[in-house]
Amino acid sequence: METTSNLLKQRREKAEALAQEGVKLFSNTFTAPQAIAEILPQGEPLSAESHDESGTTYRIAGRIMSMRKFGKAAFFHVQDTSGRIQIYVRRDTIGTENFALFKKWDVGDIVGVEGKLFKTKVGETSIDTRTLVMISKSLRPLPEKFHGLTDVETRYRQRYLDLIVNPETKETFQKRVEIIRLIREFLNNRGYMEVETPMMQPVPGGATAKPFKTHHNALGMDLFLRIAPELYLKRLLVGGFEKVFEINRNFRNEGLSTRHNPEFTMLEFYQAYATYHDLMDLTEEMVSWLAAEVTGSMELTYQDIPVNLAPPWRRLTMDEALVQVGGVDASLLENEAAIFNLVEEKGIQLQPGAGVGKAKTELFELLVEEKLIDPTFITSYPTEVSPLARRNEEDPSVTDRFELFITGREIANAFSELNDPVDQLQRFQQQIDQRGDDEEIHPVLDQDYVRALEYGMPSAAGEGIGIDRLVMLLTDSPSIRDVILFPHLKPEVKE
Repeated sequence: METTSNLLKQRREKAEALAQEGVKLFSNTFTAPQAIAEILPQGEPLSAESHDESGTTYRIAGRIMSMRKFGKAAFFHVQDTSGRIQIYVRRDTIGTENFALFKKWDVGDIVGVEGKLFKTKVGETSIDTRTLVMISKSLRPLPEKFHGLTDVETRYRQRYLDLIVNPETKETFQKRVEIIRLIREFLNNRGYMEVETPMMQPVPGGATAKPFKTHHNALGMDLFLRIAPELYLKRLLVGGFEKVFEINRNFRNEGLSTRHNPEFTMLEFYQAYATYHDLMDLTEEMVSWLAAEVTGSMELTYQDIPVNLAPPWRRLTMDEALVQVGGVDASLLENEAAIFNLVEEKGIQLQPGAGVGKAKTELFELLVEEKLIDPTFITSYPTEVSPLARRNEEDPSVTDRFELFITGREIANAFSELNDPVDQLQRFQQQIDQRGDDEEIHPVLDQDYVRALEYGMPSAAGEGIGIDRLVMLLTDSPSIRDVILFPHLKPEVKE
């Protein structure tokens, strides 16, 4: 088998030879082609071996994906973003000199084609070429025809190549675009206004995560890439915008996994005069509708596991989930010492000063999360782990909050918002006091956000949904890297 360096050398030599014979290797004269998908149906009425007598000339451009060359003719397939079509080129039609040059072209070259539409003996819609133009010479060969691009790291690192040779990859990202478009449509139709908030913030807030830090020279101050847009979106509630949402990037300086990328996409939305119960209903409606629109059904299979997204969805408090799903004895949850003993027994390490709320949350993550396959709302999160959520009026030890889990993964986090500035300041301060060496808790509280609350924020509910994880679910993708065009990777090792 020829080495990559030999193939590259051959391609470059061939390109130089074509250039010397007057072929423009990177031209910009073939404009306004038709989409292949738009002309394919127009070939359907033609019978085998018959030519289109209408006189219509079709004009397409794309990448050569396969080629069969004969003495006086050749067949090759051209692919654009919409589809693929067969091209038939004859020496008698394009001329002896042009045909001789064409035979030196390669799979991977980007070309322009003009010609008439017809069908071959086997009924394949094709273009009988009248004009053939080189648009961009490929200096690197595509992966072998019958093996494709299967190496996972290469697919992630060279996404452009993955998109060329793997149709399922292109389909995944086309679905991602459609999912985001539909989310916007859903929220716009319900009176939400799309906004943009800062990605560089003087104080990172809205979540517990280690931020990326940078420095602004002109202002002479450190800034942090946002870990969440939450505190700025709630400032807009103070300002009088009552329904807002944002779809944009968040950044968290954390490890890489099939579920985590340091740069990821979130939907966050906030509604004045609403509760977390309202957002549970809204989320249930939106996600089940999205599934039906994108996949044609509310019953999916994710990595061979059936998932039913049809409403109504199960709703459990965290304590109920620990008992019903995690197998914890209900009486144990009434005894703080017993809870801490179980945490120790399970090998969970807590930060010094952590309370029973944190202990329960860690037990939930260990014993329950991965078992929540069908959509399940978990409510009544401990106040200790919910510094921005409203306390429950009947039980102040928990908050009016939910997280949505599907296929064992958190998809959404929401709560009735805390709008009491005194309570908020106390909780910020308590969180900082208990920080210890936890780099996910910022040592400076956001005084301006507290000031905003002092002007009065309406009662409200807000939610964040991980777009990447939602796309994973609706495209049956096993890793977050499969749904992010250019995921972060370790530096490439040079041979």
